Amino acid sequence: MPEIRPIKDLRNTTEISELCHSKQEPIFITKNGYGDLVIMSIKTYERELARADLYKKLAEAEAQIENGEPLLDAENVFEKMRKKYGRK
Repeated sequence: MPEIRPIKDLRNTTEISELCHSKQEPIFITKNGYGDLVIMSIKTYERELARADLYKKLAEAEAQIENGEPLLDAENVFEKMRKKYGRK
């Protein structure tokens, strides 16, 4: 269940900061009963950006498959990475 708070709660910055860090999800702020803002910790923001980037890359890969583009062999890709970065 999302956390929804009225805008007046932003006066208590310490409480809001602790809430953002403890919930680890966006906090929805309302103004006059309507959605107005979304706030979150930097850690949550970075996680959401990474998730969005992953979904974007997956969509691009699916489009490549649908367009008949050749697939890369995973073993070859990992072997090149091992050689490049010197890991086994």
